[in-house]
Amino acid sequence: MRHIIYGAGAIGGTMGARLAQAGHDVVLVARGAHLDAMRTSGLRLITPDQDLVQKIPAVAHPREITFRAGDIVYLTTKTQDTAGALRDLLGACGDLDLPVVCAQNGVENERLAARRLRRVYPMMVWMPAAFEQPGEVVCYCTPRGGVLDLGCYPGGVDAVAEDIARALEHSGFSSRALPDVMRAKYAKLLMNVVAVMPALCGAAGRDSPFARSLRDEALACYAAAGIQACTDAEESLRQAQSGIRVATIAQRPRVGGSVWQSLARHTGSVETDYINGEIVLLGQQHGVSVPCNRVAVHFSNRMASGLLQPGSLDPEELQRMAVEM
Repeated sequence: MRHIIYGAGAIGGTMGARLAQAGHDVVLVARGAHLDAMRTSGLRLITPDQDLVQKIPAVAHPREITFRAGDIVYLTTKTQDTAGALRDLLGACGDLDLPVVCAQNGVENERLAARRLRRVYPMMVWMPAAFEQPGEVVCYCTPRGGVLDLGCYPGGVDAVAEDIARALEHSGFSSRALPDVMRAKYAKLLMNVVAVMPALCGAAGRDSPFARSLRDEALACYAAAGIQACTDAEESLRQAQSGIRVATIAQRPRVGGSVWQSLARHTGSVETDYINGEIVLLGQQHGVSVPCNRVAVHFSNRMASGLLQPGSLDPEELQRMAVEM
């Protein structure tokens, strides 16, 4: 089994580094200065327990890989980059029936992949990690590297999912093959809709009434759509069973989540369209009012375009605008 990590940022880089450290065959797909740094000096993984540099094969495009039976592809790009990644991947792998694991936030990636691929594996990722500078990823989990549960799409478990879970367990993650992993992904989406707040309003925004409204709207949409998500109790039990905790790392303070990191790196795009935007879409489909999530999508995209400074908004003002919509 060869593990091809498509998008070696915070999540993909941590996965690739730990898999390689455990002796697995790994190829990273990356771009720009990050790719250059990894090719020149290796990929540096910093955790509460180690500071490791490894030279791992890295390419700029899937066409640089000679694909073969037994390859596993992990999509670890942001959702806004998934369509392009799938196009390039399928153009490079020919007629091989490759398993593709969607190790990404949201629930849109599986839909995109399933349009063109037979073997799609949703993965619920819980891994506080950061990618701030080329050639380096930071993961704040200890003693293992995070929770990576997966299954088949839209449901079920097969031998491939079980093999992947074993490889990830062997590489220092907590990983299970679950027949209903989409329930876990929808639960993670509830966390993600609130995680936009530090990017919009700074750290104080996470505990604001507006943040609670984002989650309440999502729950109302789930109820209207008949979507089942893992309960808070189930999520707490899973994390407790993993034995993983989040720790500090000297001189590497934790930064914001996925949206904040995209804004900090000036990537020009954020995944909010597929996080809070997923709630907006569900609201439209099922007649649920979701003004707070609409406001979050609008202003996060303005920040990505450079029209507003990240963290500059007042949650009370956002709440007022949502009420007026």
